[in-house]
Amino acid sequence: MGSVPAAGSMRARYLVYFQYVGTDFNGVAAVRGVQRAVGVQNYLEEAAEKLKSVLPAKFIISSRTDAGVHALSNAAHLDVQRRSGQPPFSPEVLTEVLNTHLRHPAIRVLQAFRVPSNFHARHSATSRTYLYRLATGCPRPDQLSVFERNRCWALRADRLDVAAMQEAAQHFLGTHDFSAFQSAGSPSTSSVRTLRRASVSPDSASPFILPEEGRRLRFWSLEFESQSFLYRQVRRMTAILVAVGLGALTPAQVKMILESCDPLGKHQTRVAPAQGLFLKSVLYGCLGGSG
Repeated sequence: MGSVPAAGSMRARYLVYFQYVGTDFNGVAAVRGVQRAVGVQNYLEEAAEKLKSVLPAKFIISSRTDAGVHALSNAAHLDVQRRSGQPPFSPEVLTEVLNTHLRHPAIRVLQAFRVPSNFHARHSATSRTYLYRLATGCPRPDQLSVFERNRCWALRADRLDVAAMQEAAQHFLGTHDFSAFQSAGSPSTSSVRTLRRASVSPDSASPFILPEEGRRLRFWSLEFESQSFLYRQVRRMTAILVAVGLGALTPAQVKMILESCDPLGKHQTRVAPAQGLFLKSVLYGCLGGSG
């Protein structure tokens, strides 16, 4: 049987925004057992032990990200139950305690809010936005700054047909069955999603490259917004748009792939590398977002 809360103890629920560089982690979700792999959640829950909750504080993650994927702002909720007579932590104190005891430098808690007991970090989210970064003009991996490695997908091509990519991206907007862009292993019962934004645009020059490299390297950003996404949907849509940019597919073919609802077709099995993907924001109707 589970532990029984101390009589008179008060439970408080918090929404916590946090960010991480995903390179060192096996994704955001905790890895249980004796495996050497570790998730961001493992470190968050380890730090939360210092809150000395009556019941262990478990993070319920809003958006699960794969190994190597980064987050500018992810979110989770947790319950903290202090002993009888002790008031709930303020959001500011909770944020400070977690940051003080996080043992990995690639994770940072941004801020926290008190939320109602029926709030759910995953189910209550109204918007999620992902950013994917590309670099062109990089024939070899060693031609990319060490500060940009694991932060973008470096392409050998010198240029992309961005206009064609933008045209193709418009086919994703609206409500569709995105089965063709779903990888196996998705827990979703429905593959219908509504995409509110799908954009391709030049990115600002990276501050981490030398001036002479800036004449060769160019950076691009792809952004996608929806209430929720299928497993690896963003990385598969990105791979298709890059194929359009390289001239391997046309915008019309992207529409055909989407309408095929076939995840095993010739082109849609492509998946963009994890390291270029960032979870940019998670929004809630009553709270907005962080960062």
